[in-house]
Amino acid sequence: MKTLFRHTAKISLALAALLLAACSEETGPVFQAEGFPEHLSDWRVLSTHDGVLELNKGVVPYDLATPLFSDYALKLRTVYLPKGEPAIYNAEDAFDFPVGTIITKTFFFPQTSAEWDGNVSYGEERTVHDGVMPLQGVRLIETRVLARREDGWIALPYVWNEDQTDAVLKRAGEVVPMTLHRPDGRAEAFPYLVPNANQCAGCHATNNTTRAIHPIGPKARNLNKPSTFAAGMNQLDEWRLLGILAGDFTNAAAAPKNAVWGDETASVDARARAYLDANCSHCHSDVGPADTSGLDLRPSVALGPKLGFCKTPIAAGSGSGGRRFDIVPGEPDESITLFRIETTAPGAMMPELGRAVSHEEGVELIRQWIDEMTGSCA
Repeated sequence: MKTLFRHTAKISLALAALLLAACSEETGPVFQAEGFPEHLSDWRVLSTHDGVLELNKGVVPYDLATPLFSDYALKLRTVYLPKGEPAIYNAEDAFDFPVGTIITKTFFFPQTSAEWDGNVSYGEERTVHDGVMPLQGVRLIETRVLARREDGWIALPYVWNEDQTDAVLKRAGEVVPMTLHRPDGRAEAFPYLVPNANQCAGCHATNNTTRAIHPIGPKARNLNKPSTFAAGMNQLDEWRLLGILAGDFTNAAAAPKNAVWGDETASVDARARAYLDANCSHCHSDVGPADTSGLDLRPSVALGPKLGFCKTPIAAGSGSGGRRFDIVPGEPDESITLFRIETTAPGAMMPELGRAVSHEEGVELIRQWIDEMTGSCA
């Protein structure tokens, strides 16, 4: 499956620079240094009008090689940094962003009539050009805001109103009834869950000791890809040329790189590892909230017990699905990892938050990955 914005970008590097000057308001975003703004518009990062979504001055759109699965939602990611204060490069972890940074992720679904029909291909031609994204046939659901204040990051969920004119802060979260129409004709009603503020913070507390909130997506390996928004440029190099990234790296060729999970020209192993990284490793690392599980699903970890190879679960309970090992080489249907990614049972499914349906295409990738493994747990 293709990612939302790839292959459709027509913006040259010169136009990408103009994007920083294009705006929907007289001034740029307004950083909210305290409190909990009631409306997304209070941040002035983006706005909707005349059938389009428009980015404000200095707001840069970006995407990831392999993103987190979220019930087939399409996503528009943006970052805004104070002028002259770039993020600092890190080869492994999320970049170090300055105070005043605003990161947003807007979730939306294509709609042909009253309800979303589940065909994500409708989103393929929808991109940001000169800071503008057409909204015809689109339903905006939520925008999540990560903001770097003096005392650390805050994470806030905003839900779009029926008129699609603004999004309102929902610190307690929200449930949006939807129907997924699978390609084979199956209709599947599901509750799209907007996380509450505590759940947002919990997912972004990627260090189980400090419990401090951090961005997850803006890492070198996720951003190291052809830019969707500046034709002919690598996205990391684009960030550097735009002045929003600095630090110890020469160019994207020397940076780590994740595969695109749906790119069948890449190896199954590279695609599966990128998928597990995007969906699991923010918890399953040596310092993450799931550190006691003994699993480390970052792509730098070698195949072995830390990746689940012939590893018995520490405290899976019903989450094991009656299976003995996390990964049994050559036996996907005997592997706990596949069960937990596939199931939607509360207390068993992984990730625990962020989805209500099974990502059948992602499940099939992990099934193929395990099936191609050699070895034995005997």
